[in-house]
Amino acid sequence: MDGTVVDRLVEANERYAAAFTDPGMDARPVLEVAVVACMDARIDLHAALGLELGDCHTVRNAGGVVTDDTIRSLAISQRALGTRSVALIHHTGCGLQSLTEEFRHELEREVGQRPTWAVEGFTDVDQDVRQSLRKVRTSPFLPHTDDVRGFVFDVTTGLLREITA
Repeated sequence: MDGTVVDRLVEANERYAAAFTDPGMDARPVLEVAVVACMDARIDLHAALGLELGDCHTVRNAGGVVTDDTIRSLAISQRALGTRSVALIHHTGCGLQSLTEEFRHELEREVGQRPTWAVEGFTDVDQDVRQSLRKVRTSPFLPHTDDVRGFVFDVTTGLLREITA
């Protein structure tokens, strides 16, 4: 392969842009929903949830955990851009299930500086979804917490399994 992976992405964007037409949307999601999910490359959220461009806000991070930055994104999504519902999606076989805070210590030893963020690793995916549900539902920054639901996506079947608090 010639060039870097990023070069490949830029070339793909040039092909995309050549056929692109402005869909005439603004930043407000049509379905008034924000989806928080893991960044795992095996999960095609739009396909798995039947979503189209413009339907939702998508917040992705390692583990799909609800961090301060996730709350920041959800607060902006709700207060400035009109979302009213939140779907939290973790998944089976998540890499965070094998990471601990020792990862931060290893980084500190390697680079000489301790990360300011927590790893947020977990062993029980269902329990971590419950914790994420509590964080969203109790955040003083989020005015819309009546329709907050949590799920585990099975990476082998493609099915969601709902987790109740």
